Amino acid sequence: MKAIVQDRYGSPDILECRDVPTPVPGPGEVLVKVMAASLNARDWHALRGDPYLSRLTFGLRRPKAPILGTDFAGVVVSGEGFEPGDEVYGEHDGAFAEYVAAPAKVVGPKPANLTFEQAAAMPLAANTALQGLKDLDKGRSVLINGASGGVGTFAVQLAKARGARVTAVCSTRNAEMVAGLGADRVVDYRKQDFATTGERHDLVFDLVGNRSLGDLRKVLAPGGTLLISGGGVYEGGSLFGPIGLVLRSQLVRPLIKDKIQLLGAKPSRANFTALRELAEGGDVTSVIDRTYPLEEAADAMRYLEGEHARAKVVLTVNP
Repeated sequence: MKAIVQDRYGSPDILECRDVPTPVPGPGEVLVKVMAASLNARDWHALRGDPYLSRLTFGLRRPKAPILGTDFAGVVVSGEGFEPGDEVYGEHDGAFAEYVAAPAKVVGPKPANLTFEQAAAMPLAANTALQGLKDLDKGRSVLINGASGGVGTFAVQLAKARGARVTAVCSTRNAEMVAGLGADRVVDYRKQDFATTGERHDLVFDLVGNRSLGDLRKVLAPGGTLLISGGGVYEGGSLFGPIGLVLRSQLVRPLIKDKIQLLGAKPSRANFTALRELAEGGDVTSVIDRTYPLEEAADAMRYLEGEHARAKVVLTVNP
């Protein structure tokens, strides 16, 4: 099968589309013929080994998982928990390939009303938004920093589906798109600093990691929650990157009254089933900026890294 492989850390230039053995599903796994896969900030972190602390997860000297990618949608070939031919989507290492073997517990039935490309755009990003907003009550005020990104576009839709008032922070070029997803108010960060508006919100959902902890706390209402899940953008290499905000938040958390939570959304069939129901009910859909063929994964990564992408970038694998 063809797959996008990296033997070392580096720029998108090191990525190669190679012929590699097709994986064989083990106990509790399912083999999926991948129809589409999507890019996430996690992928450029894995490609670059940046920030350096992330190598504790990805591999100290070289990547533990040489085939890049995690989000996929496709058709079941064999394995446990599904029938051959079932259309599914899920999240597992090695998604930028013609086939992926994934634990059945992180694979769910594909939303019937979505294309494979739309379904592939959902797993990591939509699941992160779903878990971040799971306790959100109707009528609450939410500020989403990074509302035009992969997680952000889903967060806007899910917050509105839960009856929240949504303030979305994004750039000028993305303001109309975010408003179209249901945001009640859009703050163009090129024209206005959301930390100086004097507004307060019950939940501040930071998805960028580009603001200080003090700025984020300024817009937090008494008794509110600051939720941190920033992917950041590549800036030439760093030791901490967006992890720095996470570390600072943990240091000050025992000393302040504000509630600060770090979001680590684990994939599961239950979550993907919930997202399928939301998608089929019309409450959430995927916004796709661009699609590339699998062989052009390096170009897709360059586009993602250049901070030009809005919402999701998708690879078509077996069209």
